[in-house]
Amino acid sequence: MSGSMFYTGLSGLSVARAALMTTAHNTANVYTAGYSRQVAQIATAGGIASGSGFIGSGANVTTVSRSYDRYLTAQLAAAQSQSAALATNGVQVNRIDMLLADKTSGIAPLMQSFFTSVQGVANTPADPAARQQMISAAQSLASKFRATDQYLSDLNTSVNEQIVGSVNQINTYAAKIASLNQQISQMSAIAGGQPPNDLLDQRDQLVSELSQVVDVRVLQQDDGKYNVFIATGQSLVVGEHASKMAAVASSSDPTRQVVALSGFAGNTVELDDGAFTGGVLGGLMAFRKDTLIPTQNAVGRLAMSVADAVNAQHKLGVDLNGALGQNFFSQAVPGTIANAGNTGNLEFGATLTDASKLTTSDYNVSVTDVGGTLTYTVTRLSDRTPMGSFTTFPISFDGVSLTAASGTAKAGDSFLVQPTRTGARDIDVQVRDPARVAAASPVITGNTAGNKGTGALGAATVDAAYPGSPLAGNLTLTFNASTGTLSGFPAGSAVTVTRADGTATSYPAGTPVPYTAGAKMSFDGITVAMTGAPAQGDTFTIGKNTGGVSDGGNALLLGALQRKTTMSNGTATFNGAYSQLVSDVGNRAMSIKVAATTQDSVTGQIKASQRAISGVIQDEETSNLLMFQQMYQANAKVIQTASAMFDAILGIRS
Repeated sequence: MSGSMFYTGLSGLSVARAALMTTAHNTANVYTAGYSRQVAQIATAGGIASGSGFIGSGANVTTVSRSYDRYLTAQLAAAQSQSAALATNGVQVNRIDMLLADKTSGIAPLMQSFFTSVQGVANTPADPAARQQMISAAQSLASKFRATDQYLSDLNTSVNEQIVGSVNQINTYAAKIASLNQQISQMSAIAGGQPPNDLLDQRDQLVSELSQVVDVRVLQQDDGKYNVFIATGQSLVVGEHASKMAAVASSSDPTRQVVALSGFAGNTVELDDGAFTGGVLGGLMAFRKDTLIPTQNAVGRLAMSVADAVNAQHKLGVDLNGALGQNFFSQAVPGTIANAGNTGNLEFGATLTDASKLTTSDYNVSVTDVGGTLTYTVTRLSDRTPMGSFTTFPISFDGVSLTAASGTAKAGDSFLVQPTRTGARDIDVQVRDPARVAAASPVITGNTAGNKGTGALGAATVDAAYPGSPLAGNLTLTFNASTGTLSGFPAGSAVTVTRADGTATSYPAGTPVPYTAGAKMSFDGITVAMTGAPAQGDTFTIGKNTGGVSDGGNALLLGALQRKTTMSNGTATFNGAYSQLVSDVGNRAMSIKVAATTQDSVTGQIKASQRAISGVIQDEETSNLLMFQQMYQANAKVIQTASAMFDAILGIRS
């Protein structure tokens, strides 16, 4: 009996020692990231049969388990992934928001300054200082466009670098998780199936940290090994094997770094940016797709629209030398990029056909063979809208026209079209001489001093057709009261009369034109209107403006472009389009901020629930320490008592 009591005491002593060591281990790791509180699971050693029944023989530790909830751990990893994505996206979007919303030196105030200086030229066209101010304001605006584009390009470079860093982190985590899978399997086998808790915690912590870089899903095998997948299903870790990711230049756009996955068989697949929805990597991809690229395109579109409108109007005026105006701004051309995987050698030529139809999207052109005929299918990437299929050139869509510059395509080829990406980068001022500012109207009108009637010929306006057929000399229009007509228009030009109700009538070249008060008369790109009641023989003159020193007619039209709806299919002004961009980015920044705050709250709640189960509570461990210390002392007393009983028995026998 004393021997059984002795071994019973030893078992209790061993259990108390194991419990004390487990408690001490918990206390030591109270601040260890990812550590789960461990508990020594104590069970009775069973009883020994006797005539008086079963007499207990002590206790033993069956295992040391983790306080762990797999469901909560997976929930926390997913929540942390979303929090990291929103935080990363929000930081980047805020940088663009602050750039665009600058009210002192941003694009909006500089654009206003430019049009104000244009109005100054219209008011005092003979003043060289006003002309120089217009050129200086234009240079400041163009410089701001280029600086904004450079800032956005630098952001793209920064995103590329962060993607490279994230991919390196993913590879490191994947390799460590695969290694831990192997170690856990080996250690568990050595320990007879007992779980190596610390290694399990380390693996879960690595998965948690990995989820903050990229959204992952974990599937536990029957043998306890983790299989880790990217959220869209690509295998990252399978048992003891880890695949590798690589950051590579996109085959469709070499300015962007994308992620490629090297499979276990050695094959490499470029993954779509949409494959990453969580973690830092997902946040970077979302920022680039939803904010960075559209913003750079929008700023480029604005620059191209301003340049196109100003150039078109400036070429309809004359400078101080009497010459027709030239392009005031340099203007970008739409860009095209052949996919690196193309087997054909086609190169597109791209031109801008209508700036008012430009969007902020990029486009994909894919080549297919339909019944032996190469078909070019255009898709707008921002909303995946099909823009049509074409079998012949030119290919026209949203203000852009594509021609085959050289080479031929093959089925399976694809191209990226970026109509406005370099619009802000390539804008500059081409008119540097104040005398070359075409502020004057190219045509001047006059009413002969001796006229007897009240007819008055108003100022002439010209359109894009005028530079191709300018006036050869002065025209004199004569009114014939008996026929009610005007004659003297160019002999080789038809005249179109547009009345107030919108009806238009064309009169053959060389024929008198019926006079209608207030009606517009157009020929060779020139439009004039006469009011009042002219008398028989009254004459009116239309002539070339050869000096334009005191004429600011074209400058007035240049200034009016600020209020003209020349963008978004004729629905938005320059300021309106820019304000919409600022609003969109600002709303997105606020939306992400609200979503991040909500997600952080959810993440915090899940983390609190998870730590309530797995976390080490110092007060509880201190209490356990005292309890198991008393247990240890009590079992030592049992052994001491058993020893005394044994000595007494030996004394009786002797």
